[in-house]
Amino acid sequence: MIGFIQGQILLKTEKGCVLLTQGGVGYNLVLPLRLLHCLPGQGEQAAYYVFTLVREDVLELYAFASWEERKAFEVLLGVSKLGPKTALAILSHFDLHALRATVARQDGHALAGVPGIGKKSAQRILLELQDKLQVLPVAPHADAGLESSLQRGDILAGLTNLGYAEAEVAVFIDEIMREEPDLGVGEVIRVVLKRMAAKRA
Repeated sequence: MIGFIQGQILLKTEKGCVLLTQGGVGYNLVLPLRLLHCLPGQGEQAAYYVFTLVREDVLELYAFASWEERKAFEVLLGVSKLGPKTALAILSHFDLHALRATVARQDGHALAGVPGIGKKSAQRILLELQDKLQVLPVAPHADAGLESSLQRGDILAGLTNLGYAEAEVAVFIDEIMREEPDLGVGEVIRVVLKRMAAKRA
């Protein structure tokens, strides 16, 4: 079973990427949106912790930035009626700190904000996760470069969800993050929207 993989980005796919290892094998990886939005360019190096999902008609590799995120994915799969697509959507919507806080508060409104999860499903999932809170991993201390990369991915996801093209907003995001690195995700999004409106005026 594959637990960790490193190699070159061969190509970006709709759900993740194909990673070419040094041995010449290309692995098709499924990534959370937060990682997909900050995926390195073609030919660049990348490394991921992997969860191998094996079922009767499925063999899929789900890739994560840390072992803790991979473990959280495994915990989520232990919730009844919660499949890999929804588990990945949850980890795309929340980082580990926010997920633990949402479970601790039993915040159904926040969880229902994940695509594919309704209010009733959110309450059921939270009740089950409350029993698993002790085994739900705590977010690791990321280095500044990774934190910045994941933050950029969150900002990009927020803006593309609003209907903006990645190419349209990327320059503004990088510019603002260089000028004011301490701004939060929501603040950067607001500044990007303000600058885009000023440019169009």
